Amino acid sequence: MNARIEAVRNIGKRNRKLPESSEIKSSVQFGSRVFHRGLIENLPKDAAQNWLDVLDGRAKFDPAFADTIADALKSWAMKHGATHYTHWFQPLTNASAEKHDSFLSWGPNGTVLEKFRGKELLRGEPDASSFPSGGLRATHEARGYTAWDPTVFPFLWEGGDGITLCIPTVFFSWKGEALDHKIPLMRSEEKLNQAALKLCKLTGTEAARVFSTLGAEQEYFIIDRSLFLLRPDLVLAGRTVFGAKPPKGQELEDHYFGSVKDRVMAFMREFESAALQVGIPVKTRHNEVAPAQHEVAPLFERASLAIDHNILLMELMKSYAQKHDLACLLHEKPFMGINGSGKHNNWSMATDTGLNLLDPQEDSLLFLTLLTAVMRAVHEHAALLRASIASAGNDHRLGGSEAPPTILSVYLGDALEKIVEEIIHGKKGEASLRSIDLGLMALPRHEADTSDRNRTSFFAFTGNKFEFRAVGASAHCALPITIINAIVADSLELILDEIHAAVGDRKLSRDEMLEAALPVLRKHLKLSQKVAFSGNNYSAEWEKEAAERGLPNIRRSFHAFSQFVEKKTLSVFEGILSEEELHSRYEIFVEQYCKIMQIEAALMIELFQTQVLPAAQKDMRERGLDEPLITKAIAVNAEMKKIISQMADMGWEAKGKVYCELVAPKMAELRTLVDQLEMVVDNVLWPLPKYRELLFLI
Repeated sequence: MNARIEAVRNIGKRNRKLPESSEIKSSVQFGSRVFHRGLIENLPKDAAQNWLDVLDGRAKFDPAFADTIADALKSWAMKHGATHYTHWFQPLTNASAEKHDSFLSWGPNGTVLEKFRGKELLRGEPDASSFPSGGLRATHEARGYTAWDPTVFPFLWEGGDGITLCIPTVFFSWKGEALDHKIPLMRSEEKLNQAALKLCKLTGTEAARVFSTLGAEQEYFIIDRSLFLLRPDLVLAGRTVFGAKPPKGQELEDHYFGSVKDRVMAFMREFESAALQVGIPVKTRHNEVAPAQHEVAPLFERASLAIDHNILLMELMKSYAQKHDLACLLHEKPFMGINGSGKHNNWSMATDTGLNLLDPQEDSLLFLTLLTAVMRAVHEHAALLRASIASAGNDHRLGGSEAPPTILSVYLGDALEKIVEEIIHGKKGEASLRSIDLGLMALPRHEADTSDRNRTSFFAFTGNKFEFRAVGASAHCALPITIINAIVADSLELILDEIHAAVGDRKLSRDEMLEAALPVLRKHLKLSQKVAFSGNNYSAEWEKEAAERGLPNIRRSFHAFSQFVEKKTLSVFEGILSEEELHSRYEIFVEQYCKIMQIEAALMIELFQTQVLPAAQKDMRERGLDEPLITKAIAVNAEMKKIISQMADMGWEAKGKVYCELVAPKMAELRTLVDQLEMVVDNVLWPLPKYRELLFLI
C-alpha cells in the first residue's frame, strides 16, 4: 500500500493520552531552573554584590569571585540532578551550540570527585574552524573561545532524561574577532545606552541605564509527524518544494483565533511549562491565520535576554512536538499559497526605572526626539534593514499573506502622522488620546491606541513600540535588533549634537528646550518623511510611488547582502563590528544562501525523478493517456540540472547570482508543473502527503 495512504489512515487510530491538567501556577514554575537573583543573593556578600552590579550594568565582573560562583553553580546544578555543564553559545548559524563536560575531576590518590572551577566557568575552547567565520578563521586556525556572559542567568536544561548546567557565553576567535551574534548585539546596546542617556539628561529624565527591549512573536506550523517524515523536503529543507493548493486553505478565516485542537493544546501546555522553568516569560498562545499555524509570544524583556530566550523557545517547541508525534515547522514559508511565518520583533527602549521611552504619553521632547531619530535611522539605512532580514527562506514569504513587501517603509498611524505634519509645518506637535463609544449602555468608553495596526508595513509603530514585521520565523533576532540599535544610536547622537549646538550652555525650562529643539527635529523629519507610509503596502500604486520617492526595493535577498560591506554600514557599525567582521558576515550570508538553494534544488530534482515522475508515468500508462505536463517537467528538470552542473568551479558569490537569477526561476517553473500533475494523477498513486492532509489532519 502507498505509504502516504497508510499514514493518513493511521492518524485517526492512535490512542493519544493527553496530560492531566496541572494546577501549578505559572509564577511558581517561573525560573525554577534558573540561577536567578534570589540565588545570587545567597552567595558570599562581595561575590553577590559584584554579580548583581554586573546584571544592573554598573560594574565589570571581577574574576576573583569566579571560583566561589562556580562552586555554588555546581552544587545547585547537582541538587537538581545535573552531571554535566556546557558553555552555551550562538555561532553564526541561527542556532545555538554546546559542548558538554562532566563535573568529574581527579582527587587525591587516584580518586575522583565532582568539581567546577572558576576558570572553567569563565572560559571554554570549542573548535572555531568548523563554524561559519566568513574568512576570519581558516581550517588550520582552530582556536576559538567561549567566555561567560554574566549579564544573563545560568540555567538547567533537560534532555534525554538528563540535566545539564548551561552557562550562557559569547564566542570569539583567538585574535578577538566576534564569531557570534551576541557580541555585536551587546556592543550595540552599549552604544544605544550612551546616546539615550544623553537624551535623558537633556530632558531631565531620571535614568542610570537605557536598553532596548524585545517581544518576539513566534509563528510556527504544527503537523502530524508521520506525514512529516514522508516529506523529504520538509525533513531536510523545512518547506515543501512541491505541493498543490488544497480545495480549502485559509479562505474562510475560520482558523485565526479559533479553538485550539486538544492535541496541539497538549503540546503547547508542555513546552510552555518547560519554557517557564528556564525563565522564558511566555504569555500568549493562539491559532494563526493559516490552517495548522499558531503563535506564541512572551512578555517584553531586555533585548539581549529575549534573544537568548527565543533560541531556547524554538528548541523546546521542536523537542516537545516530537514527544507528541508532531513536527514543529519554523520555516518562513513551509506551504506555498497560504500565510508564511514571521518572528515579529517588537522593539522599544526602556530605562532602569521602568520607563518606556517610546510611550507618547510621556515627556514630549524625549518622545519626539527619539521618534525623529528612528525615522532618520530607517530612512538613511533602509537597505541595511532589508539586509538584516534577508534569507532564502524569507524571499518566499515577503510580499503577501500578511507579510510586508520588500519596500521598506514606516507606519506611524494617524495620530503620529499628524504630529509629524504639525512639526514640519512649524507647530509644536502634541499627541491626543481618542476614546471609542460603542453605543452600548453597559459598556464604558474605551481609550484607543495612538495608532492602528498595519500588517503590510515593514516597520510599524503600534502604540509604544515599533513592530519589525519582516523578520522571518527561523531567523536569529540578534542581527535585526543589533542593526536597529546601531542606526538609532547613530541618528540620536547626530540629532542631540545639533540640539546641543543650538542650545549651548543655556539653562532652559522644558518648554523652552522643546522650542529650541524643534527646528532640528523639523529638519530631520522633513528629510526622512518620504519613508513614512500608512496605506496598503501591497498595492501597485504604492510600489510606483515608492520608486518615485527613491525608496529601495530589494526583491531578492541575495542582492541585499552587499549592504554589509557598504561604507555607510561601516560607519554606523563603528565600535560594534570592524570592517573585517562585517565582510565576514557578507561572506557567511552569501554562502548560506547558496547552500540552502543548493539543497532545495537537489531535493526538487530527487523528488521529481524518484517519486513524482514514476507515479505520474505509471498513472498515464495505466489509463492510456499522454500527459504533456510530464514531458515539460522532464525538460525543465534537465535544464535545471545542466545549470547546476555548470556552477561546480564557481565561487560562492558567482554561485549565488546564478541560483538567484537562473536556478530559482527554473525551480518555480518545475514546481508549477509538478503541482499541476498532482491535480491529475490518481490520488492512490501520488507518493507525497498533500496539503489537505498536512494542514488539516491533526
